[in-house]
Amino acid sequence: MLNKLESLLAKTDIELSLKQKQQLVAYVDMLNKWNKAYNLTSVRDPEQMLVRHIMDSIIVDPFLHGTRFIDVGTGPGLPGIPLAIVRPDSHFTLLDSLGKRVRFLRQVQHELGLVNIEPVQSRVEEFIPELPFDGVISRAFASLQDMLSWCSHLPKPVEGRFYALKGILQEDELAQLPTEITLDAIIPLQVTQLDEQRHLVILKSN
Repeated sequence: MLNKLESLLAKTDIELSLKQKQQLVAYVDMLNKWNKAYNLTSVRDPEQMLVRHIMDSIIVDPFLHGTRFIDVGTGPGLPGIPLAIVRPDSHFTLLDSLGKRVRFLRQVQHELGLVNIEPVQSRVEEFIPELPFDGVISRAFASLQDMLSWCSHLPKPVEGRFYALKGILQEDELAQLPTEITLDAIIPLQVTQLDEQRHLVILKSN
């Protein structure tokens, strides 16, 4: 698995330490093990998890600005845990409403020694942060409209950003953005060994 991850990384500009690679592989091992009982992801093959979960998450790392992020609807920790591993100086709040997922996240936190994540069980619209975040991240979580509606209280005013990891872009979603929100960027992403469209949509408040 480590060799497979290294071969995937070799096709990108992403440079990681051996410890970071080992943590990513250990996370996939845990996800694969817990998946049998908890049904955390529809991806069953660990090698496919490296492509569809690890590479698909960390590819957005260069486009994130700031050090405090919240991953809303994180599920089993995607993209928050892979990003926390590759960004050890950033802090990630991992938010999910399902207890079984949060239990898994806490076990990952314990086994991998990740001091820069905080798993939280809550519905996003009910979660009140101590401080606003530099970035609000979602991956396959909701429409842009729902994300903005439910998460409007989470980012910092003005400099905070919404980062939506999308597959195929829905033009109608982009056309219906509220007037107080500006489209900052749409970044096409190329995930190694994944022949599917991926985009990062970055939004900001006016």
